[in-house]
Amino acid sequence: MSVFRDSGPQAALLPDGKRLHLQHGPIDLIVEASGNVDEVAAAYRQARRAFRSVLDTLVLELSILRAPVDAIPHAPAGAVARRMLRAVFPHTKVFVTPMAAVAGAVADHILFELCRGRSLRRAYVNNGGDIALYLAHGESFSVGVASNPVTGEGLEKIAVGSEDLVRGIATSGWRGRSHSLGIADAVTVLAGCAAAADAAATLIANAIDIPGAPSIRRMPARELSPDSDLGDRLVTVEVGVLSADEKAAALDRGVKVAQDMRCRGLIVAAKLCLQGEIRSIDCLGPVGLSLGGTETKRLVHA
Repeated sequence: MSVFRDSGPQAALLPDGKRLHLQHGPIDLIVEASGNVDEVAAAYRQARRAFRSVLDTLVLELSILRAPVDAIPHAPAGAVARRMLRAVFPHTKVFVTPMAAVAGAVADHILFELCRGRSLRRAYVNNGGDIALYLAHGESFSVGVASNPVTGEGLEKIAVGSEDLVRGIATSGWRGRSHSLGIADAVTVLAGCAAAADAAATLIANAIDIPGAPSIRRMPARELSPDSDLGDRLVTVEVGVLSADEKAAALDRGVKVAQDMRCRGLIVAAKLCLQGEIRSIDCLGPVGLSLGGTETKRLVHA
């Protein structure tokens, strides 16, 4: 996250009159709530108020948030920063900083403030594709998941119900808006909150890799973004055509990481995509999920 000089936080209803747009520097949110008109209006006022201080508060603690999770000197003070730290703390065995969960944590925070004390049917906060959800009893939410986020190829819809364990969805990969250590086109994760999904998607995408492959071009993160939390670590900037064996080997690495996360209860499900090849990690617990095919999939109790 870079420090931006701008006109401050902006908030406005979109032309449809139903969705709220919140923007400040690199943070760009779409918020929608459903329910009684007065309740929705009050919820939007709460979201606006909460959003005003989000970026400035994060900037004050960037030195902590850019540090590896196992080297953070003390806990951050800000509400969003604390969510970021909680999301990455289970992953101390690998290199990760709280910045891996920033988009999801912002979405979670604004959703919490949006819904606090309000009676809504459902709501979401979409932070560039990382989504935090609220669902009252009997409500559901449908989200589109593409195997290639640039072309939209392989788009499918997944329905999440109020009885399910999913309240956060996030996608990561080398084609995304953040730098990646891996070569995944896209890794989409469903988890209990958006921050947890964000951190998990980042790390699974990092794991999908073929070290030393000549068809992959990398650059130090610092050369692309001088203030990157990745420092001089090599991030992917180009991936050439891979053989079937290379794709299988890379995806196997990601599957291993995703399965471990699922076994530890950190994620519900994941979809891993690389040059047309897809692997799905489906929940075997109290909910079931299919991430294959093109029709709408439903999360249901087993």
